[in-house]
Amino acid sequence: MSEKSPSAAGADHGRTVGAGLDRITVTGIGAVGYHGVFDQEKRVGQPFFVDLSLFADLTAAGRSDDLRDTINYGEIAESVKDVIVGESFNLVEALAERIAGDVLRDYPARAVEVTVHKPKAPIEVTFADVSVTIYRERPCQ
Repeated sequence: MSEKSPSAAGADHGRTVGAGLDRITVTGIGAVGYHGVFDQEKRVGQPFFVDLSLFADLTAAGRSDDLRDTINYGEIAESVKDVIVGESFNLVEALAERIAGDVLRDYPARAVEVTVHKPKAPIEVTFADVSVTIYRERPCQ
């Protein structure tokens, strides 16, 4: 069974996630970050929230009931928070890219989808949220 990769708006972008992969999702990881194009955004900071979906084969964890056989989502949440409060980026796209790269480098996920929400973006019209969603896969080895 092949599953479509979701996007923030639920649109189908034609990407598929490989058969046999399971998903761990962590939503709403929040922290104050200093990301943005404008000087005030880098000085004052604002809340950012991240949603992650990690794609991996979780069969061993399901059978063993052992944390060592899965991806520790508590550790990943801490790692994402550290990226949000760390180095300043101009674009939420760059923040999302750093998070995706770190997850794929440090954890045994085969793919990751990262959505970065910037609900207090400096936009002059009424809006509920701004978000960027990226999907990255581990290079074939």
